[in-house]
Amino acid sequence: MTDRYTSFVNGGVGKGVAKRLGLPRPQVLRRYEVGQPLLDGSALVGGVGDAPLRGALTETLRSAGVELLEGEAVSSSGTKMAAVVVDATAARLITDLDDLRGVLQPTLRRLAPCARVLVVGSDPDQHADPQAAATQRALEGIVRSLGKELRAGATANLLLVDEAALSGSAVEVLESPLRFFLSARSAYVDGQPVRIRPAEVHEPADWTQPFAGQVVVVTGAARGIGASIATVFSRDGAHVVCVDLPAAGEALAKTANRVDGTALQLDITAPDAGERLAQHIAARHGGRLDVVVHNAGITRDKLLANTDADRWGSVLDVNLAAQLRINEVLLDPDRPGGLADGGRIVSVSSTSGIAGNRGQANYAASKAGVIGLVHALSAQLADRRITVNAVAPGFIETEMTAKIPLGTREVGRRINSLSQGGQPVDVAETIAWLAGPASGGITGQVVRVCGQSQLGA
Repeated sequence: MTDRYTSFVNGGVGKGVAKRLGLPRPQVLRRYEVGQPLLDGSALVGGVGDAPLRGALTETLRSAGVELLEGEAVSSSGTKMAAVVVDATAARLITDLDDLRGVLQPTLRRLAPCARVLVVGSDPDQHADPQAAATQRALEGIVRSLGKELRAGATANLLLVDEAALSGSAVEVLESPLRFFLSARSAYVDGQPVRIRPAEVHEPADWTQPFAGQVVVVTGAARGIGASIATVFSRDGAHVVCVDLPAAGEALAKTANRVDGTALQLDITAPDAGERLAQHIAARHGGRLDVVVHNAGITRDKLLANTDADRWGSVLDVNLAAQLRINEVLLDPDRPGGLADGGRIVSVSSTSGIAGNRGQANYAASKAGVIGLVHALSAQLADRRITVNAVAPGFIETEMTAKIPLGTREVGRRINSLSQGGQPVDVAETIAWLAGPASGGITGQVVRVCGQSQLGA
């Protein structure tokens, strides 16, 4: 669905009208295209205190082809920056936060459109000293607030590195999140803290084809966000097994054909859905399964006072219970067609599962349940190096949101830091990042794809 207002105020005539009338003009976001450089411009890497990761961050960006500002270029008032990365992992005192302010404040008016601010801290929960924990926790408040202050499509995000990773594999586990949050793939991810733990990671031979040779299952793939997820995985080298209801067979076949994948007509709520999926993988793909994306979902909105058992149960069954049943089958290490060790599970939650939403008690319950599933299952599967994460989309331009009344739809689009709705590809890019072979350091996380919506945390 097209955001006609954003298109109008960024066009030739509309731009002039918006300027004369003082109308807000949401930035057309820079989104990923194959062959695109990581950043459209230069970056600055700064640090607080000893900044133990600053050298590694600098080297990683250089190896990714990013031009870094140094010396006189840093103080040049005319130099626009595509990104600012700050190592704040050494911050332990409240006064250290002023050092962070001192790094960020001079750069903010020099950010280019769609620029990135990325702060790297350490996990506050791992600090026994109250002041150190408070200082690191304060980074989240700074980044969330900064995300709401930035303009022209710029975003701010936070990486919190496990203390064990700081002394060991920080460089390896940081490269994937660093590449994601600085790139155009993260266009609609803003104000998000993501925790990074030590892990075995596998850097792809080609960062544009991280899923080469892999098999990925995507449920609810016939249309909308699911079709976009299938497209992104296929673009990045995967063979995609597209799953959806038999009633969506025609649309499902079109998606599968477009991405050169295979179509599997399957009701995921069927008691034998997991077995049938595993059998398909075993028969058609040599038993190899690398990634499972639980995207299928439905809504049956009503005020709780008017919600009957069928409306309640159908949403919980599709959105949550089916995932649990399918996971139980695919996670059996002895089952042909099951998920391989080192595999990835990514589920689609929602900002409704975080903040709740009027008339969506059943939907919010199912999506909050997905978050609980992710937290529990990620711990259980750590020994198998299987990561389990979720994305929580906000207002995404789909056929479903196109049916929302105009006034409500416009409010949904505008109440976020980027003043616009997201695109299905924004959800797909985030899922593909979490599922990547180099993202082994990220598990048990819920990443909101909402432009930093004002709803919820």
